[in-house]
Amino acid sequence: MADERVPEPGHFLPGSDVPTGGDSPVAPTSKSSRGSGLGLGEARPVSISQEPARKKAAPLPDDPEYQGFYSGPPAAPLPGAPTGSLQGSRQFGRVRYDGWKTTSPRTGLRQFATQSPYRKPARQFSQRFVGLISALALVIVAGGTIAAYAKIDSFGNEVTNPLADPSIKPSEGPQSVAPNPTKTVTIQPVPDLVRLQKNKLYTVGKLAGVKCARPKVKPTSKANILRFYQAMLPCLHETWEPLVLKADYPFRQPKLVLAGKTNTTTCTGESDSSNYCPADELITMQWAQDLKDYKTYGDQVVVHMMDTLAHEYGHHVQNLTEMSTASQSREGYAKTKAEKLEWSRRQELQANCLGANFLGANKNTLGLTGQDLKSWESQTKNSGDEFDPKKVRDHGSKKNQWLWAGPAFKSTNPASCNTYTAPPAKVS
Repeated sequence: MADERVPEPGHFLPGSDVPTGGDSPVAPTSKSSRGSGLGLGEARPVSISQEPARKKAAPLPDDPEYQGFYSGPPAAPLPGAPTGSLQGSRQFGRVRYDGWKTTSPRTGLRQFATQSPYRKPARQFSQRFVGLISALALVIVAGGTIAAYAKIDSFGNEVTNPLADPSIKPSEGPQSVAPNPTKTVTIQPVPDLVRLQKNKLYTVGKLAGVKCARPKVKPTSKANILRFYQAMLPCLHETWEPLVLKADYPFRQPKLVLAGKTNTTTCTGESDSSNYCPADELITMQWAQDLKDYKTYGDQVVVHMMDTLAHEYGHHVQNLTEMSTASQSREGYAKTKAEKLEWSRRQELQANCLGANFLGANKNTLGLTGQDLKSWESQTKNSGDEFDPKKVRDHGSKKNQWLWAGPAFKSTNPASCNTYTAPPAKVS
């Protein structure tokens, strides 16, 4: 039967009470003598409950306000306590601004969360499931690689873009480059002589009659004369507008007034005759002499009124097609008075010619037939610089008045009115 004795502190050999202290045997001692030499007293068994340091502390008094680990924000401070923000309080990731009346600046988060602050453990997947996902990913990558090589080989190893089909195949030509939309194009000015001698108005064809009837208003008063001219204007608008637009010029209707002391324009010159002011696009018609002559000459005065208005409207057509500006420019650059007068005659004879175009295109509806037609021819042949009391040669001779107006009445075509290419003898 084994020795059931419990060994004392120290190292003992089995069946021996002699402790080993190395290679030399140590003499045995009795229980009473153990430790006597050290002054430790008799040995006694050790118990946890008997150690003074392990004794249970006395319980603290119960806290009536204690409610557990954490139940909400701290209570409001006592009256008179400072209300500044608390220092040293932080949240992970950024500073948390604390204060008794301050809300959290973090959007979407509350300063005091009601949910648990701990995260749920990550979901664990089985090894079999992870292996299946890995195999599937490998198949997808391998398939994509094979498809990419197949795409590269389809273009005969000449790869323009290995990631997509080329926008231009080898069989196609180069694509045209769109012009720069912001490119500024400088338009060169047209020389005066080109504008006058090669104006597009000469190429647009004949004037078409618009069947406008002669106004039935008789020039028996100033008011009636104004109504007569106002009734004629729409006919002139409708006749000239298509050709001006066809010549690539904008069309505008001119204004018309009767001559009077209160009339003001930016143009200066003769005040005792009808005139056109290009700057204002204003036709000013004389009326006093027509009112006086109508009592004696009757319809001959009406024919004269239609011819005069058609002539002034011819100046408006010159202005719309920029021939008036070019002609006055050449007149301004003239070095002699004779040269200036020649440019003036070319412009006035052309306006008279354009007026004859209009009358010829609408001769039937305007009643320029029979005796009235003969009256118009007589008036044209007997008008000119020879009859000017001042003898100023600025409108053309009576011979040249008919030279241009007669053919224009028959042709009704502005091409017959190019006075700027005519020799000086035909514009004298």
